[in-house]
Amino acid sequence: MPEYKEVPEKSQEIDIEYLGIGGLLLEMVKVFLLAVVIIIPVRVFLFQPFFVQGSSMEPNFEDGQYLVISEFGYKQTAFDMTERFRFTVDPFKAINRQEVIVFRYPKNPEQFFIKRAIGLPGEAVEIRRGKVIIYNQVHPDGFVLDESGYLGAGTLTQDMARVALHDDEYYVMGDNRMFSYDSRAFGPISKDKVIGRVLMRAWPVGRFSLY
Repeated sequence: MPEYKEVPEKSQEIDIEYLGIGGLLLEMVKVFLLAVVIIIPVRVFLFQPFFVQGSSMEPNFEDGQYLVISEFGYKQTAFDMTERFRFTVDPFKAINRQEVIVFRYPKNPEQFFIKRAIGLPGEAVEIRRGKVIIYNQVHPDGFVLDESGYLGAGTLTQDMARVALHDDEYYVMGDNRMFSYDSRAFGPISKDKVIGRVLMRAWPVGRFSLY
């Protein structure tokens, strides 16, 4: 009698073991699908990592620092999962003056630059005696831009004749004014080149900052 009882007990253990493996696989599939549902939209529409290269934004952003860029509302994003499931989100947020942004280099869209937005659409920008002067509807005679929050007292900005911006253009400059390749060289950038604004400096940990 004991010999006949051992067979069904072993079979039951095998069934339970297979059920456990199947349940584990099902949970793994659930976790994967959940990651796809959460991570892909976050990566495509909301945030993008960015490593600083070069010294044009020193001392505020230095070579090798790891930044997180907020993209949502600043760039046009197309999402194509299937032929039937595709849509586009158009930009609906404006860049504020003196925000640090990431954009595609106008002469090579494969390259990304990080600079500070100085002149806004429809304005004019002039540099006189080392001071940035902004002309717009509110200040038709111009006002001197206060840059003390991110430029050192001894920072030199070379004079520049007035530059008028179209309604879809920004004038950008690096904080390291003497060693920055920016709108003073390649001109204003159009809105469609903007990727997003700097949201956070994540690395190095000791200089973690939110913007």
